[in-house]
Parts: sequence; C-alpha cells; structure tokens
Amino acid sequence: MQIVLKRKFTVVLIVVIAIIAALTSYLLLSTNPKSIKKALNIADKVLAVQSTSESTEQDRLRVLTWSGAQTYLPRSGHPQDLEITYLKEFAEQYNLTFEIIKIDKFSDLIPKLLAGEGDVISANLTVTSARKEQVTFSDPFIESNEYILMGKNSKSLKDGASLNGREIVLQKGKSYEVTALGLQKVYPKLKLRYIANTISNEQIYDGLAKGEYDLTIQDNNLINSALGYRDDIKKSLQASAKQNIAWAVAPDSKDLLRKLNVFLKMQTLTVDGKSTIKSQWQQIKQDKSIRFVLRNNLSSYYIWRGELLGFHYELAKRFAKDHKLRYEIIVAPDHVSLIDFIIEDKADIALGFLTPTEQRKAKGISFSRPYHYASELLIAHESVPEISVASDLEGGDIHIRRSSSYWQAGQLLQQEVKGIDLVEAPEDQETESIINDVAEQKYEFTIADSHIVDLEMTYRGDIQSLIALGEPKAQSWAIKSGNNELMSKVNQFIKKYYKGVFYNVIYNKYFKNPKRLQAQHNDYAKMKETGILSPYDEIVKKYAQEYDFDWRLLVAQMHQESRFNPNATSMAGAKGLFQVMPRTAKELGIIDVHIPAQGIKAGVKYMDWVRERMLIDDVQKNELIWFTLASYNAGAGHVRDAMRLAKEKGWRSDIWFDNVEKAMLLLSQPKYAAKARYGYVRGQEPVTYIRAIKRRFETYENILQD
Repeated sequence: MQIVLKRKFTVVLIVVIAIIAALTSYLLLSTNPKSIKKALNIADKVLAVQSTSESTEQDRLRVLTWSGAQTYLPRSGHPQDLEITYLKEFAEQYNLTFEIIKIDKFSDLIPKLLAGEGDVISANLTVTSARKEQVTFSDPFIESNEYILMGKNSKSLKDGASLNGREIVLQKGKSYEVTALGLQKVYPKLKLRYIANTISNEQIYDGLAKGEYDLTIQDNNLINSALGYRDDIKKSLQASAKQNIAWAVAPDSKDLLRKLNVFLKMQTLTVDGKSTIKSQWQQIKQDKSIRFVLRNNLSSYYIWRGELLGFHYELAKRFAKDHKLRYEIIVAPDHVSLIDFIIEDKADIALGFLTPTEQRKAKGISFSRPYHYASELLIAHESVPEISVASDLEGGDIHIRRSSSYWQAGQLLQQEVKGIDLVEAPEDQETESIINDVAEQKYEFTIADSHIVDLEMTYRGDIQSLIALGEPKAQSWAIKSGNNELMSKVNQFIKKYYKGVFYNVIYNKYFKNPKRLQAQHNDYAKMKETGILSPYDEIVKKYAQEYDFDWRLLVAQMHQESRFNPNATSMAGAKGLFQVMPRTAKELGIIDVHIPAQGIKAGVKYMDWVRERMLIDDVQKNELIWFTLASYNAGAGHVRDAMRLAKEKGWRSDIWFDNVEKAMLLLSQPKYAAKARYGYVRGQEPVTYIRAIKRRFETYENILQD
C-alpha cells in the first residue's frame, strides 16, 4: 500500500505541475477568454488521465482477517462472518474485486495493513487508544463487553478477588491483553500466560474444556456465538466496560474510510443507528436483513470442504440477493423448532420441505404456494421381500417423528392395515438418520419423501421403497400468519423460480446426482503386466517425491476423486483430477486445474498443506495419512469435531480406523452435530472415502512393490 501511495503522490505531483504549466503558458501568452478556456480543457484532460490511473489502482478491496476464526458452520451469525458479509456488499457497491487475506498471527494484522499488504482489517477488532495511534478506525458498528471464559467443569469465580491464584491465557496484540494487565494490577496474584498467536479460538475453547487452560478473556459476542453450539465452556465475570468494535484502515486511506462510514450509515450498522418498525417486511427492509430457520442436514444446510451448501440454503441466498438483503441462517435444534421459531419471532421464514397441515395452521403459521411436491414412500431394508398389497405389512413397526406429516400418513395406513404400530422417533432425529437405522435393521420401516429417498440412494443400496402412500403432496415455505407483504414477496419468488433454470439446477445438484458406485479397475491384469496405474503416473511420481508421499496412494486418491477424468467437476465446484476447489487452487498459485499437470500439482500441494496442519493434533505418525485424507475430503473442522467426540466416547482420538471414524459417523446424528463446531457432516462419506482409497492402495501395493 505504501508503494502504491508513493506512486500516486508522484503522479499527482506531475499532474499538478502539468496543470500549472498549461495554465501559466496560456495566461502569459494571452488574456483571451478562449485561450483560458483551452488551458482549462487541457487541465481537465490531464485530471481525467489521473482519475483513470487512480481507478485502476482502486479496483479491489483486500481484507485482512485472522485465520484463527476459521470457517465453521454459521448458526446465528458469527461476528467475524457478519463483518465479511458487510464488506462483500461494500465491495459490490463500489465495483471492487473482493479478496480475503488470512493472517496466521493476530498481532500481524496491523503491521501488514501498514505495510500495504491489505486495505482494511476485519477481525472483530476492538477500538483501543494504542491501536488508534497506529491505524484509523471506521465508525463502530458493534458494542461489546469482555468476559472471563472458562471450562464447564472449572471452579467458578464468585467475584474479582477470586482471580487471585488463577491463570489467564493471552495472545499478544489482542485487546484482551490490556484488560488482563489491568486486572493483574488490581489482583496481583492473578497469573498471565502467553500462548502462540497462531492458536485459534476453537483450540482455546478446547484447551479450556480439557483443563489445559484455566481462564481466558473474550468479547461477549464471540462467547455467545460459541455457546450456541458448545456446552463444555461457560461465561463468567465481566472483565471490561463496553467497547467499540470497528474496521481499521491505514491513516492515509481517507477516501476508503469516508466510503466505509457512508456505507455503515446507509446500512444502519453503526451503534447509534435507529429504525422505525412498521411491519415485518418493512422491518426486514429497514434492517436489510432476513432470518431463515433451517435444519443442519444434507438437504437443507451443511458445510463441505469449507463451502456452505444445501438446497434450502441456496434458495434462501437467492431470495436475499433478489431483495438486496443480508441473510442470517438460524439452525433449528429439531423439527418442531422449525415452526416454533417462526411463532416466537426468532426467524422470518422456515424452510424444510414443510407440508401444510391443519395442525400447523392452527398454531398461527401460513404457507406459501408450493415450491416442491413429494410422494411419501414406505422404506424398508433391501432384504425385505417386495409386497403386492398393503396388507402384507400387517404386524410391522413404522418409526416416524410425531411432528412430521409422515405421522398422518402412518395413521391412514393403520386404518387400512391391521396390526401396524406407529413408533415415535426422536424429534431431533433427521429422516436421513431414521432411514439409516432402517438400513442397519434397528427399525423395521419408516416413511420418507421421495426426494430424500432419491438423495439417500445416491450413496447407498441397502434400502428400498416398498409402496407410495397416496398422491404427491405440496410442500411450502412457512411464515407467521398475518405477514401478508412478506408472504406476497415469497409467493412472487416461488412463482418466478419454481421449475425454472436456477431451481432445476440446484435441485438436480442435490437430489439427482448419479449413484456413487465404487468402480473397480477392469484391467487389473493389464496393470500387473505393464505396471501402469493411471495415464498420469509420471506426473504423480514427480510431485509425490517432491512432497514425500507414496505415489501409489496418491493415484488411489486420484481415482477416488475423479476416476482419472481431468475435466471432472463436483456439485460443490471442486475441479480436476484431485477435485480441488478453485479458490484453494488460486491460493496455491495454480490457475487451471483442468490441465492434468496443474491439477495434480494442486492436489498434492494441498495434501501437503493439510498434512502440515494436522500435525498439531498429535495423531499417531503412521495414522497421519488417514487423518490428512479425512481432512482433505471433509475438512479439518469436521475431523477435529470427530476427534473431540472420540475422546468423549473413550475412544482413541489419535487413531483413525475403528476410533475417530466411528465418531465421524456419529456426527450425522443431530444430537452430536448440534454440539459440533462444524455441525452436521455426512460421516459415511469420509469413512467410505478413506477405506476405498486404502483398499485400492493395497491393491496397487500388491501390483507394484515400491
């Protein structure tokens, strides 16, 4: 940034000299108004050139943020995620390319800003007098207090004096350090312990929960976000008065600062912003924000390889975009809450393939026009014989959630077939999880919508649909009754998109993918004869040697990722032979992963990057490759969630097979996913992925001895 500013100063100086020279020449030579006008025209043209030069310099917004607040599943709006959302809108408003630059050490944020490596800091940054001497802050948009945070089982603090003899962990450069030093002056026996700047918030929470750390200090907004999904930490005494949180820019970035402040005022994001409530839709437009309540599951909202995905998530995003709104995703802890959150005004719209029922309407819920139709199917294990008539089901047990529309379908089936029992499944158990219990023969039957069954059948072949129960039923968006203007906007949106290109693309993306079969090589004998495992062996060997991997394992992984198709593209946008996300490839300095050599380089380089970061988790050396593959497939966040859960279950957290992989499978269940930082993950996917690669790798080992 300093280099750019110096260059701009030079350009400005040259421009000013040119203008003075032009004006002086004409004014000295003539007092003719035409001459003066000509001189001014020349000045305008020079200024225009300068303006064009400046616009090319200001065509991007580089946002410095701390990597310690890494990507996770947003449930109700994490402060740092909201800041990034606002800055993306700011960039769009000024036609700037948005670029996030993640910094490992929090204390490096300001030095890198001043060195010109970024334009603005977005990191839940507290405004302090020390920082104000270095940087300029935007208008504050959040007020927050700092609190003491500790593990759930830690000895509670009765008052400030209880801090004597306790220990607070700190990181250099954070405002909490100033607070802790102030507390130590008042309570001299309070101990301060500094930890590395690269340790993330989540690792700090883990340390508190395990008793490795005693206390820490954090902003209330961060703590409240963490308490939304963790029950192993607790908030204690208030540590500071209210403090302002804002964005930071370099002192000479006056134009950027002015634009940011204008943006904040326009968005009513400043702490003194006020609004007038007239109706729900007017309130939404006033706040420029809308709240959607979804379930954290594979059909609605989940995170995969760092990307937020889900059919309902994409619909919610498009609705918000069409109306120029920010959106907040609230995750319902169970299916009953989808409706309750609307009734209690905790959300504006509920999305979850909800069937309009009289019971729901009686609660004060209104339903939109249909956006989807589904047949209700009776599901059984694949070994159950086919039936010709419904009476063949006599004596069977059907597990369903009572709150679901399936319960009514089951009651109608009871009237037709004697001896059928309806058994209540837990309200927080997803339909996909119930189907899995049928597949494992824990339950005999269940009922599920056809699209959910379609989704399940893309992954498994151990279930079947026995019969369809009645005609396809309409499914709608749900809002609180009486909000007619909001309902009108929803109906217009559905009318515009239902069965259109956007709708069909995302529907097919989530529910109509071809089944992922574990294909075997048809030419095993040929491989054994030639020693060739893939068309890209030599390229793989080159990078395997450079990054110290077994090349045969990488070939096995490449087959699992793309079936050796360099043009493969996944539903989430991963591309190439190793299915690397474009954003990741760009960060690795690789532009086109469809070029085999580049795609392989990106995959192996990313594997190395992932492996390096898994080293901090103290896994067994001979297990590191499996944890690396799991992280590559599902994301390090889900893997660490599984490691924590494995430890809670008494399993080994440093061994993958039959230990952490068992915990990964549990993260598909709502009761475990609700307390996991990264939420729901289809645990079967990474488990199958790693075992498939291991089998193929062992086959390759038998064919080719290294």
